[in-house]
Amino acid sequence: QVQLVESGGGLVQPGGSLRLSCAAPGSIFSVYTMGWYRQAPGKQRDLVAAINSGGNTNYADSVKGRFTISRDYSKNTVYLQMNSLKPEDTAVYYCNARRYTWSNSLLQYWGLGTQVTVSS
Repeated sequence: QVQLVESGGGLVQPGGSLRLSCAAPGSIFSVYTMGWYRQAPGKQRDLVAAINSGGNTNYADSVKGRFTISRDYSKNTVYLQMNSLKPEDTAVYYCNARRYTWSNSLLQYWGLGTQVTVSS
């Protein structure tokens, strides 16, 4: 069973910053696209940011210019630096690892999630 271990969530005031971390097994981290998703109560789980093995990134429009995703191959860890946080960023954030096989089947793994609450 592949484990993605998240950390770094918490309570922060509007305008503040948090950094989320997700550690993955080396065999996964080196070849999978790593990403962060979030899910607010009563809403679907949506992509926040992703980074592939080549370092290419993509972001949800709502976080562009505020969030930065990065990966450290020496630590098998992906980070999500979140700045200028807003109350609408409040959600459970999930780490995701995904890749497509040669037959175009999706393989993916999820972390258990970490709560981010933005409130004064």
